[in-house]
Amino acid sequence: MKVPKRLQPLVDDGLIDEVVSRLMSGKEADIFIVRCGGKIRCAKVYKDALKRSFKKAAQYQEGRKVRSGRRARAMEKRSNYGRQQQEEVWQNAEVDALSRLASAGVRVPETFGCVDGVLLMELVTDEAGEVAPRLDDVMMSEEQALEDHATMMHYVKLMLCAGLVHGDLSEFNVLVDDYGPVIIDLPQAVNAAANNNAQSMLARDINNMTRYYAEFAPQLSTTRYAEEMWALYEEGELTPETPLTGLFADDGASADVDAVLEEIKAVMQEEEEKQQRLQEAEEDD
Repeated sequence: MKVPKRLQPLVDDGLIDEVVSRLMSGKEADIFIVRCGGKIRCAKVYKDALKRSFKKAAQYQEGRKVRSGRRARAMEKRSNYGRQQQEEVWQNAEVDALSRLASAGVRVPETFGCVDGVLLMELVTDEAGEVAPRLDDVMMSEEQALEDHATMMHYVKLMLCAGLVHGDLSEFNVLVDDYGPVIIDLPQAVNAAANNNAQSMLARDINNMTRYYAEFAPQLSTTRYAEEMWALYEEGELTPETPLTGLFADDGASADVDAVLEEIKAVMQEEEEKQQRLQEAEEDD
């Protein structure tokens, strides 16, 4: 196929030998199948901010640190330089997340560098060499659903232990090869400790995955992995080896304000009656 304009510099530099085909177009990037020497890989071409349809990006970027003070100030002012730096931060976030998660034991595509807004990475395939399907295109038995859901909960736990929450995890951001699930699409990954939305995003990620697998194994719909994981994480007790049960008992129901007020009134009335009785006793004496 004709080489897309954004990929031409990588072809000129010898990083890509051939653009084989367009694989897909997503909300934040276009994906192409490319040949690099004797290897077939994929090139993720990030869309410009104005063309991206990723909603509420600011929520995901909260807590991301920028080492250079000049860059940080420019990003705050939204100058042309600042917007350019913001784009680099957005793109590099995925490279950093993929690297950290691979080191943590999460199955993610291997990366081979990010140049001019193009991320070169592994093309996940099946044994026949065909592109691995997304999870939403896969049918499975109840037994397989239970097994793969447990694997995904383990991966989410490893991600959280590494300080990250995917933030957009669903059946559309998971590939399935012959060895099981592979997590993809991480430019919006959030800092679990520094982002105020991390807990709600973790819950959404887990609930999305549980909802999908529960279509094949309905018993999963009653599990509470999100609450269990976050409680352990907040207490500093979540480790890669921590066993997960999917069970969670609340420390107690939220306070019933009306009931508390009624109890206070009852105590006050009892005290008033006590004081009245004491006063009447003194008067009798």
